[in-house]
Amino acid sequence: MYKDTKLIFAYETKTKPNRLIAPLDLDKPDLASFYGEAYSEELPDLPDIDEVSVIRHYTNLSAMNYGVETGTYPLGSCTMKYNPKVNEDLAALDGFTMTHPLQPEETVQGNLELLYSLEQKLCDLIGMDHFTFQPSAGAHGEHTGLLLIKAYHEDRGDTKRNIIIVPDSAHGTNPASAAMVGYQVREVASNEKGRVDLEALKELMSDQVAGLMLTNPNTLGLFETEVEEITKLVHDCGGLVYYDGANANAILMQARPGDMGFDVVHLNVHKTLSTPHGGGGPGAGPVGCKDFLAPYLPKPVVVRRQDGFALDYDRPKSIGKVRAFTGSFGIMVRAYAYILANGAEGLKEVSEGAVANANYVLERVREAYDVASEEAPMHEFVITGARQKKGSGCNTHDIAKRLIDYGFHPPTVYFPLIVPEAMMVEPTETESRADLDALADALLKIAEEAEDKPELLRGAPHQAPISRPDETRAARKPIVKA
Repeated sequence: MYKDTKLIFAYETKTKPNRLIAPLDLDKPDLASFYGEAYSEELPDLPDIDEVSVIRHYTNLSAMNYGVETGTYPLGSCTMKYNPKVNEDLAALDGFTMTHPLQPEETVQGNLELLYSLEQKLCDLIGMDHFTFQPSAGAHGEHTGLLLIKAYHEDRGDTKRNIIIVPDSAHGTNPASAAMVGYQVREVASNEKGRVDLEALKELMSDQVAGLMLTNPNTLGLFETEVEEITKLVHDCGGLVYYDGANANAILMQARPGDMGFDVVHLNVHKTLSTPHGGGGPGAGPVGCKDFLAPYLPKPVVVRRQDGFALDYDRPKSIGKVRAFTGSFGIMVRAYAYILANGAEGLKEVSEGAVANANYVLERVREAYDVASEEAPMHEFVITGARQKKGSGCNTHDIAKRLIDYGFHPPTVYFPLIVPEAMMVEPTETESRADLDALADALLKIAEEAEDKPELLRGAPHQAPISRPDETRAARKPIVKA
């Protein structure tokens, strides 16, 4: 399956001709005088290998990567769904790629109009009044949104508010973002149904609360049915409510965070609007807000004037810039294309498909695994390996590793933290019935193997170039060069 995992330096050198054309018959240039101190007579430590071997080596390495174009990628809470290629074609149009953010505004009117129009559409979708496109990712959006909340309280002289409340099931970026802004974090517990415990939240209310961060649906895939009571509690004590938009693809055209009482929201556009995800960027996490927070938005903002569109820098209460220019413009083009291609009815089908696919896979595997919640989920669900761990000693980690042998990327494991041995599965709306059945069949087969052949799981994966690296050490002490 995998031809080669050697480094390029391990290849034999000079075994074939390594030039496609003969060297030029010219005098050797005086490189030392040309490069000055940067020049060295010592040759770089590069292997002398023929071109076709180099191409084959890196092509084989690239084939070892797994992505949404390779197969089903059920990474719960990260929404790894397919990005339509038409989005790429439109983002690659010369009018977008051949412009520069420092050009005069009159020469980039089309770009500015796109951002202005996209802002209007996102406001309609999410129930906000304004958006900024500067943040580079979801977590960056969280940080930006919390800066808006902080600026609002400080502008009103309410500086005693230093607490952000975060549910115990929240994404880890929520408390991290709050801490980066300088807030103290208080955790609110979930109730027996996996939702925010309203009574526990009431006990945390005080005049020191700056706000609450909430994901809805939450990381168990459950809709917070008491969301209006939650947002009212926070507002009544003078705080604001932040919507973590990681799971907004589950509610597109069904419900709007702005109507639930949220004041600030960020969107992970790769989750909600199918833009590329992974690979180190570029990414985007646009942040929306209600009117009363608009003065604090990062500058510039795109405005419409009688003679066209412009960038408004005259914003004295702005938190400043959080990213150069207006953010990752090409990603916003893709998001805009996705909205236009789907339209209102199509976006409604997106959320319906995400919810239907998750429920279908859950019903197929329900009897083989413990389920975190007996309620019907939205776009994702949580099963656990607790039964297998107790019966045969095969834990969630073993199950996830064995799934690789069946050709699937494992789901998110051991999250949310409130569920022991958790496996968080999100099929996404872009998977076909055949794809869903194949994933469910693999999970069912692995459950059988855990009973009959547990050693298979404990040694998995068996079909990968490496089996079980020390993942903790790799994260804490990465080797980033050979």
